[in-house]
Amino acid sequence: MEGKASTARRPEEAGPKLEAEDLHKSFGDKVVLDGISFSVAQGESLVIVGPSGTGKSVLLKHLIGLIRPDSGKVFVAGEDFWALSHVERNRARKRFGMSFQEGALFDSMSVFDNIAFPLRRSGQPADRVRKRVRECLEIVHLPNVEEKRTSELSGGMRRRVGFARAIAHEPEILLFDEPNTGLDPIMTEIIDEVILEMRERMKPTIVTITHHVESARKIGDRVALLFGGKLLYDARPDEFLAASDPAVRQFVEGKSQGPLTQDFEVSAR
Repeated sequence: MEGKASTARRPEEAGPKLEAEDLHKSFGDKVVLDGISFSVAQGESLVIVGPSGTGKSVLLKHLIGLIRPDSGKVFVAGEDFWALSHVERNRARKRFGMSFQEGALFDSMSVFDNIAFPLRRSGQPADRVRKRVRECLEIVHLPNVEEKRTSELSGGMRRRVGFARAIAHEPEILLFDEPNTGLDPIMTEIIDEVILEMRERMKPTIVTITHHVESARKIGDRVALLFGGKLLYDARPDEFLAASDPAVRQFVEGKSQGPLTQDFEVSAR
């Protein structure tokens, strides 16, 4: 990718909604991101897949500004995130809603208070908070659970409450970190349908991390394979699933032998 001017702001028409440019990140001697570049257009859904431990969640946290890259840039709606002031970065983060693995709910709070949390922090009046919490629960198909404790919920219900909290402040960009982990096939299907419905109703830009090939096919406009700190393949779902690339074939077919496990095989000898 060609170098870009080091400015905090690009012209609106020049940039996508979200972009990573040559991201590098290491923790000690372990290289996690090794020159990651991609962009996501307004309203587009990108799904990033890959084996466990390849840095998918680390990449997601770079996009929302929870982790700063060693080098490289993240552009949010044309703004160079780390070129912004602290106040401006906080403003940029408000464009995002993020659903963490397994919901990451506050167990000491009711469902209502979990979803209301970001609204109250932004100073929304109580009547607006009540209305929006109910709207969000309706969107994720969980009516009449406001007063339940999160400990009373099933895994799939907790995940959907996490979705409701993520969309509470009507974000422009949604990030989903392993939304189907640990769920049975029926609940996985329900979660996929909820994501599709949120997309239809809200028209957000979406980046999802998942291990589920079928979910990636359903909810993504594009599917990208992350391995070895790089995006090895990025294509539309049908093209991705039919690709002859050895790494893609190993992941799609769930084989234990192939380029995605060569490093493991060598270290295990």
